[in-house]
Amino acid sequence: MSDFANPPDFRRVPVDDEAGLPKGSEAGLPKIAGSSDGGDGKRDEWGGKYEFLVTLIGFAVGLGNLWRFPYLCFKNGGGAFLIPYFISVVIGGVPVFLLEVSLGHITRQGVIQAWKLVPLFQGVGYASIVIVFWCNSYYIIVLTWALYYLWSSFTTSLPWDGCDHDWNTASCYDIFDSNTTSNGTVDPSEEFFNYKMLQISGDINVMGTVRWELAISLAIAWMLCYFTIWKGVKISGKIVYFTALFPYVNLFVLLIRGVTLDGADKGLIYYFKPDVSRLADSQVWIDAGTQVFYSYGIGLGALTVLGSFNKPQSNVVRDTIIYSTVNTMTSVVGGMALFSVLGNMAHNMGVEISDVAQSGPGLVFIAFPKAISQLPIAPLWAVLFFTMIVFIGIDSQFIAVEGFVTSMMDLFPSLYRKKCGREIFLLVVCCLHFIIGLTMITNGGVYIFQLFDFYSVSGMALLSLSFIECIGIAYVFGGRRYLSILSSMIGLGGRTRKVMSVFLLFWYILTPAMSLGIFLFVVIKYSPLKYNNDMVYPSWGYVLGWSLALSSIVCPGVVAVIKIAMGHGTFVQRIKYLLRPQLYIDLSQYNLPDIGRSDINVPMSTTKS
Repeated sequence: MSDFANPPDFRRVPVDDEAGLPKGSEAGLPKIAGSSDGGDGKRDEWGGKYEFLVTLIGFAVGLGNLWRFPYLCFKNGGGAFLIPYFISVVIGGVPVFLLEVSLGHITRQGVIQAWKLVPLFQGVGYASIVIVFWCNSYYIIVLTWALYYLWSSFTTSLPWDGCDHDWNTASCYDIFDSNTTSNGTVDPSEEFFNYKMLQISGDINVMGTVRWELAISLAIAWMLCYFTIWKGVKISGKIVYFTALFPYVNLFVLLIRGVTLDGADKGLIYYFKPDVSRLADSQVWIDAGTQVFYSYGIGLGALTVLGSFNKPQSNVVRDTIIYSTVNTMTSVVGGMALFSVLGNMAHNMGVEISDVAQSGPGLVFIAFPKAISQLPIAPLWAVLFFTMIVFIGIDSQFIAVEGFVTSMMDLFPSLYRKKCGREIFLLVVCCLHFIIGLTMITNGGVYIFQLFDFYSVSGMALLSLSFIECIGIAYVFGGRRYLSILSSMIGLGGRTRKVMSVFLLFWYILTPAMSLGIFLFVVIKYSPLKYNNDMVYPSWGYVLGWSLALSSIVCPGVVAVIKIAMGHGTFVQRIKYLLRPQLYIDLSQYNLPDIGRSDINVPMSTTKS
């Protein structure tokens, strides 16, 4: 007769501390690798006091701030976009950022294994892995463009300055060159991007051939990424000090130059003065919420991995506040630099800001190069600027790849024991991403790129994960319990703990409500993607896009169903078992009961009498 005749007692048991944990003995579950109790000692840790914070800045402060944020501002009416953006930062960005980082900090595991804290929700980890896989495939394309611009800058005359090149059309008009006809409407920097670098086809159905110059740039980008992280965070943690901090020098130089241009005030007014009527457009809120999660690196799993390399006493709350401030201000300053240039272009062309350039993903490769061309010794500034873009892009890229690789290796720990197991697995991952990236550097590749950008890291995917994460930690594991454990680990005092309790309001109510609300906006107000608000994609393009989006969105549900189906006992017993932690974390040194005790983690026995 099966042991199910005498199922485990799932009744509520007494609690013995403010965390709300039940009394009992250890479950005998395996201790997590590199846990705070000593573990097996194999997990890397940050080598310096500030490496974690600087790496966070390097990862999440990147092209999303200087490329995606400005073009979303431009697309959504400038200042009108800033209002929902700041609201989303406070309600969504900061609380979920802390939740994801602290999840790795507490469990010292990659994103898949970390969600064994609430096994029924482990699909969140798989969804994050899917999202970061697609993100790694297309994000590096922007870095590829930057490398192309970088080596094009080693010249005495910048190739995007002037209308006398082979790729220029009759529509080219250089506002700073009196020899060009005023009948033109397209800036030479825009023609360089479309007709020289991309050699863009007129339709996604005409994919053309691989652009060999971009293929070389893509290969170089992946080699930089590989050799930066192949030996783990002890090396990449040192490199990121330079790659994360150096770009700020160049950014402020460009900002100073931009605001001194004629007409810059026109662009800045457009940037900061909100058009209140645009706030009624749900797309503005959708883009703002999505941008916050995108620029904060939420939902990609990498934050949990970075947190897992922390020493237990590291103050992740302080780092979260510092990071959030730096991230948001970087976006704002980057937008100021861009819109001051757009104001100058609009002033010289005699048109409105909204008509000065198309709001596609190449906007930053049009407006910024135009500003650089007006600087003294322009090629030198171009080299410095695009070197900055490369540094910004490469640290975000290699940390995201680190997040994927570490999470997969935590899932298959035998890879750690094989000679050069990490190096070989990383090489396979980089080569696979390179092959996928080749589809985005053909003549029609930019259309594929925008499908990936719009759907694979879609608002629906990031917002749904944010909602599920909050529900899993706050309502299932217990928000107060979670916050108590985190506060004890990092040594917060009583008064600070009371201030920290504000995060409970976000995790329980405000953040999931915001995520669900914007998610519903996305579903109800969905409109098919158009390239540069003009070209309609064919049916197969939308099928591809939705396949990318659904590949992550369905993960939490699918994984939960599989876990329930493969369980033992009655349906209720399976659910209850999957709502209890399935990893062991020793918290005795913090005077807290351990996670993973026998009285709350009784595995369903399949032994027959």
